[in-house]
Order: sequence, then structure tokens, then C-alpha cells
Amino acid sequence: MSISTALQAQHRHCDALLTDAEAAARRKDWAACASATARFILDTEAHFALEENAIFPAFEAATGMDSGPTQIMRMEHTEARSLIAGLNEALAAHDADDFIGGCETLLILLQQHHMKEENILYPICDRTVPEFADELE
Repeated sequence: MSISTALQAQHRHCDALLTDAEAAARRKDWAACASATARFILDTEAHFALEENAIFPAFEAATGMDSGPTQIMRMEHTEARSLIAGLNEALAAHDADDFIGGCETLLILLQQHHMKEENILYPICDRTVPEFADELE
């Protein structure tokens, strides 16, 4: 399995969890919303940590690029975390409109983010740090 394949699968999984949380908020099923949101946050943070603590540093060491695509990806992770904090606030308030709006904004950000990683960064990682593919299986 390649880095691209493994990390794209993580993207799809996290996106599905966010969609589940949004659907639960639309039904005003706050228990299901809280559960899906917690799973989304846990799995998204694990994905971000893998990238930030392992993949990105290895990429930077292999390519010498430490202020290029990985810097942008880290900034977008920070932006996503801010939006996730807003989801938690809306969830705590049982504010379906704010939660749904936050999900839609976050999903757009993540889809754009994923496209950059999947079309640019991950293919370069497949070539420059292929040893990480074994760790992702």
C-alpha cells in the first residue's frame, strides 16, 4: 500500500464521520451527533498527528523543503482545528444551525486541503519517503 492510498483512505473515513455528525445534527439527535463528532475529532487528530509528526518531517528532511507545501498543510490543520472548536461549541449548545453551518465550512476546507495533499504532497512522499508506506499498513 502506498502512502497516498493509506492517507486518502483516512481522508474518506474522516469525511464520512463528519457527514454522520452533520446528519445527526439535522435530526437533532444530539447523542448520535456527539458520538460521531467525538470519533471524527479523534480520528482527524490522529491523522493530523501522523502527518505533522512523521510524514511531514520525513518529507522535509528528504527534500530540503521546510517552508513549502508542509507549511501550508500545517496552517490548514490549524484552521481546521479552529472550525472543530466551533463545532464543539455548537454541539454543547445544541445549536443545529451553527453545527450544520460549521460542518459545511469544515468539509469545504477539508476537501480543498485533501485535494492538495492527494494530488501534490502524497505523490511526492510516495517517491521520497516510501518507507512510511510499510508503517501505514
